[in-house]
Amino acid sequence: MEHKTKYCIGVMSGTSLDGIDIAYIKLSFKNSFQFKILKAVTIPYHTDWKKALKNGFHLSGEALTKLDADYGIFLGTILKDFITENNIEKLDFIASHGHTIYHNPSEHYTLQIGNGPYINTITGVKTICNFRVQDVALGGQGAPLVPIGDALLFSQYDYCLNLGGFSNISMRENKLRIAYDICPVNIVLNHYVNSLNIEYDDNGKIASTGNINTNLLTELNALPFYNDTKPKSLGYEFILETIFPIIDKYKLEIKDILRTFIEHIAIQIAKKIDSDSSKKMLIAGGGAYNGFLIERLQSYTKTQLIIPDDEIIDYKEALVFALLGYLKNEEKNNCLKSVTGASKNHSSGIIYNA
Repeated sequence: MEHKTKYCIGVMSGTSLDGIDIAYIKLSFKNSFQFKILKAVTIPYHTDWKKALKNGFHLSGEALTKLDADYGIFLGTILKDFITENNIEKLDFIASHGHTIYHNPSEHYTLQIGNGPYINTITGVKTICNFRVQDVALGGQGAPLVPIGDALLFSQYDYCLNLGGFSNISMRENKLRIAYDICPVNIVLNHYVNSLNIEYDDNGKIASTGNINTNLLTELNALPFYNDTKPKSLGYEFILETIFPIIDKYKLEIKDILRTFIEHIAIQIAKKIDSDSSKKMLIAGGGAYNGFLIERLQSYTKTQLIIPDDEIIDYKEALVFALLGYLKNEEKNNCLKSVTGASKNHSSGIIYNA
């Protein structure tokens, strides 16, 4: 690859509906990649948008098509405002993940709404999006996509763990980068704590006051997904059809649900890594702020858990989607078959030129 510097914006909306992460980034390549996050912000979702996106899974085709258009207009508008407010003049492209509504690669489909054409039209900036569909068409999971960033930007760590709506992990194994989703995290924790009219369980304080329900914990840990061979990925379907029905039948207090589910998360993640004090695991995503979850995870492993600065915790995924856009713009591979199970490495995404 030629020595090139690009100024770009990465945009990420996760399944936990925390908000839209926007990061203006300088990406350079000279023998290896270097990055600098120049400006970054998270735009919280208004209640109406949270409700609309959460309900997207249940919409008719026509209603979902309208939501896709409305969300694209919304993204384009907030990105235009971000560019204006920060006086951004150098900008080569925007790379947008969109918001996942469906993800069922075993049935050959995935859908991220709010992508490309509207962002491109409203901002007047080249927009790169729709990074998952081609991978699914090639027989892959279409996820996780962040591991290419772990390989190129964070190779000093033995493991890279993201604690978002779902947890996913990335590592090198037999000289190949592998990665997969482990289990749900914030998408479940936030769902239950929302019933207390709280956005999230700050630092795991509520969970820490609860008791573990051993029957629920045993049933969760026995789910077949956790024994499936990789590559594998999770979608909201798994939550609705499997996780919520199991938890709800126990009719527990919220604090006990949170306490039990955090233990479940810690156990499942610890099973996927070596317990080795010489190894380091970088942790990013909103769950990195959940001190109680980190404490429970550390109790199961000797591996060093590294919590980076807030910029990396909050914007690592936006950063990596900017990198995916950079690679697509150069027609270089940005999806790895060793990660997703696709038939080949490939350069995924659609480019809409200004």
